[in-house]
Parts: sequence; structure tokens; C-alpha cells
Amino acid sequence: MSASVPVAVIPVAGFGTRSLPFTKEIPKEMLPALDVPTIQLIVEEAALAGAETIILVTGRGKYMLEEHFSPRPELEHFLRSRGKEALLERIATLPKGCELVAVRQLAPLGLGHAVECAKALVGNRRFSVLLGDEIFPRWRKGDRTGLEALSAAKVPDGHSSVGVLEVPSEETKNYGIVDLGGLSPDSGPVVVKGSVEKPSLGKAPSRYAIIGRYVFSPEIFDALADVPIGKSGEKQLTDAMDRLCRHGRLHAVKMPANRYDMGSSLGFLRAQIDAALARPELAPSVAAYLRERTAALGKELGS
Repeated sequence: MSASVPVAVIPVAGFGTRSLPFTKEIPKEMLPALDVPTIQLIVEEAALAGAETIILVTGRGKYMLEEHFSPRPELEHFLRSRGKEALLERIATLPKGCELVAVRQLAPLGLGHAVECAKALVGNRRFSVLLGDEIFPRWRKGDRTGLEALSAAKVPDGHSSVGVLEVPSEETKNYGIVDLGGLSPDSGPVVVKGSVEKPSLGKAPSRYAIIGRYVFSPEIFDALADVPIGKSGEKQLTDAMDRLCRHGRLHAVKMPANRYDMGSSLGFLRAQIDAALARPELAPSVAAYLRERTAALGKELGS
């Protein structure tokens, strides 16, 4: 039985530099998978894991994210008057039983600081952190979200967990990499011994990368309080997690494979294709187009 996570923290204050120029004025969390914004998929993921309070840690210009979940009576009336009930059902609303609140991160001081900004609202409750550029949609039968996997993992009461996925050796330099003491999380949670942020090639302690899903006990706030602002001008969440590691209180949980990095061009493109293939009204045409393009590309490469 999955253990519910009553509070979800979604840091959304970043600039979204990987997705410029789109994100110059539009929050990266509004990047869509077809017509569904990333932030909507993430909020739905949090609700599926039992979140009753969803906290957006926002920054300047991010008002659009809160507005996305606000009622639009005039639009709803228009759709009803035109008999567009199917569209009406797709308008984003908060999942039943959830409340959405926002807190402002006044300066770009890093992910650790963003999580700290939510401390007063989290209180003494178990909570999740979901990064705004990663999605785990349930488009196919049997798909699980990242937070479902974390909340279902069997870790000791009061301990915390982090989602990981194995990446190719040449990509470890792009991630925070965990030290699992040579063990694998394939069969269940593994105690994390430490982590290295974007290690140089050949220096990674494993090939297991931290993916943007976490479940923390409130003790992470005590750890964050001990972490200074680094030379980069930011407070790193991984530094606080390392303090949990010293006491064996952080566990790595393998994430599902249906993960899309919406901040990368390739991840974004894959999400569009897979989202389309999951739609019965689109799948046949999209599949035919992909076959046509693949055949044409094969001819071009063979010529």
C-alpha cells in the first residue's frame, strides 16, 4: 500500500534558460505535452500521491502558473453554451481535495533555498519536492509516476528518499550522481552514502543520477539550516541531503522509465510524440507520418 505524501513543494522560480527563447516571458513549467502544460501534469502527479496542499515556490513573472488553475467562469459559460462539454472537462482545475498556495523566492539562491522558502507552510509534515521540468505521465497502461514509486517505497519511518535513474557514463557530468556503495536500486531502496554534483568525466561514484523527485521528512529543514550559500551564490539541496546521508537516513529509489526531461529539446520532442501516440484520435495519423518520415530518412542516408 502506498503511503500518502500530504504536502507537495514545486519550485518554479527558475529562469528556464535551457528552453530559451520560449521561456523569456513564459514560465518553463507552461511548456506543453501537446496541449497539457507541464505544471498541470506535475500537480496531478502530486495529487495522485495524496497531496492535499500543493506549494508553488514562485519568482518574478510566474503569475501565469497560479492563473492556470484559477476558475474561468466566462470561458466555462462559453463552452457550455456551445455544447463543447468535452473541452470543458479538459480545462485545468485543481484535483478534488487539493489547495494550491504560493510563496515567493525573492532571490535566485538555489534549489535548497527554494525548498526552505516553503518551511512555514510545510510545518512538521512529510512532503515531496517535484522539479518543474520533469514529468512522469501515465499515457500507457501500467505507467507509474515518479512520486508514486517514491511514496510506495519501503523506507524506515522518518527517513527520506530520492528518485534515481541509471544514465550512460558520458552523461553523468550533467547530473547529481549518488554513491550507493556499489549496490543497485533495481530490487528496492538503497541507502545513499553521498552524492556528487555534476562530476567530471570518470569521477562519478556511480551511474545513478538524481531525478527531480524527492520525499523528505521535516528534518531536511534542519539540514538546510546548516548549509551555507556556496561560491556559486546558491544553497544546494544536495548539500543538505549529504547531511542525511551521514546518518543513513536517505534512500535511493529507482524511478519509472516513462520520464521526460521537458527542459531538453530531445526530451520535449519525445514527449510530444508519445503524447500524440497515446491519443486514439491522433495515434494512427502520427504513426503513419513517423513511418513515412523514417522511410524517407532511410533513403536519404542510403543515397
